[in-house]
Amino acid sequence: MNYNPNYSNGSIREELEKLEHETLSEYATFSDQSKGRERSEAPCDIRPVFQRDRDRILHSKSFRRLKGKTQVFLAPKGDHYRTRLTHTLEVAQNARTIAKALRLNEDLAEAIALGHDLGHTPFGHAGERALNTVIEGGFRHNEQSLRVVEKLEKDGRGLNLTFEVRDGILNHEMNLMPATFEGQVVRFSDKIAYTAADIDDAIRAEIIKEEDIPRELTDALGHSLRERLNTLIHAVISNSYKTKKISMPEETYEKFMALRKFMFENVYTNPIAKGEEGKAQKLVLRLYEYYVRYPEKMPEEYTRLVAEGKESVERMACDYVAGMTDNYAVNTFNEICVPKYWNMY
Repeated sequence: MNYNPNYSNGSIREELEKLEHETLSEYATFSDQSKGRERSEAPCDIRPVFQRDRDRILHSKSFRRLKGKTQVFLAPKGDHYRTRLTHTLEVAQNARTIAKALRLNEDLAEAIALGHDLGHTPFGHAGERALNTVIEGGFRHNEQSLRVVEKLEKDGRGLNLTFEVRDGILNHEMNLMPATFEGQVVRFSDKIAYTAADIDDAIRAEIIKEEDIPRELTDALGHSLRERLNTLIHAVISNSYKTKKISMPEETYEKFMALRKFMFENVYTNPIAKGEEGKAQKLVLRLYEYYVRYPEKMPEEYTRLVAEGKESVERMACDYVAGMTDNYAVNTFNEICVPKYWNMY
């Protein structure tokens, strides 16, 4: 097919929206049929709405901070362990691969993938568990990710993303169901990315060896990172073509869940990988308590929301601590809790 847009008769965005209808599956989410944003705004003349959302997330401060947040291993000794940022990029790549093969909207899938973990705390799930014990209603990173894009970015204005991206970010957990096929793609892409990659990191850390993984799982899913990614991504694509929903064949899904169970039993609760988590949780709680007691020490964009009566001190302290990188949290803790003389040694 020859694509020769006549830009003199309309915007580039309109031509790209037209191209979506000509090339994407009937199950795709079309940019010009989005349910829209919470605040109306003039459309871009170049970018369809989901591409624009992707760009907003990519340029956000919370996205940049992901490079300093733990994925699984706290302060690993080596340059090749995943961070929350590299995990996010791997999820986005998986999602684009699957979405393209199924002729779904790649921009929407990528936008959801790039935003799905923006609400993660410092020190990974250890920080999440700590804040979950103190904040009213509990703390869940998927809900915090939505809060980041709706309320915390842009000095409290939020990114004003489309409904479809916000829905996908909120519902990327396996016990939830996104409204779009692209969101469902990210839901699988996330689990595929972290399960396969966490095995790779755990082997690098000498916590497990490849031969420790049950043979029936490696025979079915693959004996390396590359093979496992290839198997699982192909499984989603081939089964979704047949069933008209985003899924894996039942047998493959059962093996995948068994592999995740192996990881929880041998890596995610392993004292070598998780031995420092108790300290990390105490640090996060101490920072939270400090900012509840001294809210004026938080940045102006947080204190302003408290002063305007829009948010409680507790909620803002939780948001501020949750947004910290690992190193910033440690350095802040040292600054407010450790005498300067001791820091010299």
